[in-house]
Amino acid sequence: MAANPEQQRNIRDIILTHAHLDHIAGLPLFIDDLFAGLSEPIRIHATAEVIEVLERDIFNWSVYPRFSELSNENGAVMEYKTFENGLEFCINDLHFVAVSVNHKVPTVGLIVSNEKKSFAITGDTAEMEEFWSEVNKVDRLDALLIECAFPNELRDLAQVSHHLTPDCLKSEISKFKNKTCPIYIINIKPMYYEEIVAQIAELDIKNLEILEVGKIYNW
Repeated sequence: MAANPEQQRNIRDIILTHAHLDHIAGLPLFIDDLFAGLSEPIRIHATAEVIEVLERDIFNWSVYPRFSELSNENGAVMEYKTFENGLEFCINDLHFVAVSVNHKVPTVGLIVSNEKKSFAITGDTAEMEEFWSEVNKVDRLDALLIECAFPNELRDLAQVSHHLTPDCLKSEISKFKNKTCPIYIINIKPMYYEEIVAQIAELDIKNLEILEVGKIYNW
């Protein structure tokens, strides 16, 4: 997980959009590193489908210990919190609504809000309809985060793996009714980063920029 030791010690809630390895690979070692010192469990928020994959294929004792069955001297070290598409759930002062997107496995995007701010994130996805229907209902949206994983030349690969290219991105953003909301591009495949960034720049879409990993954004 892309967090320094101090940040890791303060993380207690993790939301998973889906169960692909690039989204869960750091989770077992993250919990393992913190195991002995945890005074409260790590809470994994996910759909029932994702939790089933984790228990069957990762935390199954064959690949890694089933942390949901283990405790330290302070109690349980990990627990699951199931959420459902379309139903709000809360973590501290943040409100979340999960919305189905179009990926190869069951996957959700998220609309996140508190009393002052709100933003939406697609996660991994190809062309969407339900996500835009829900996002366009939000009266005040401070940021939109949308993926763009492959360059235009790999459109066939993007289609079969259910991801977006810059050309597809342009079509998707046309479905977004809020024309003043800042848009940030996420989930660019590192191998094609410069190529994708150049192709996105050619789209000349207002209010759009590449999200910088490690930078703090205030929305």
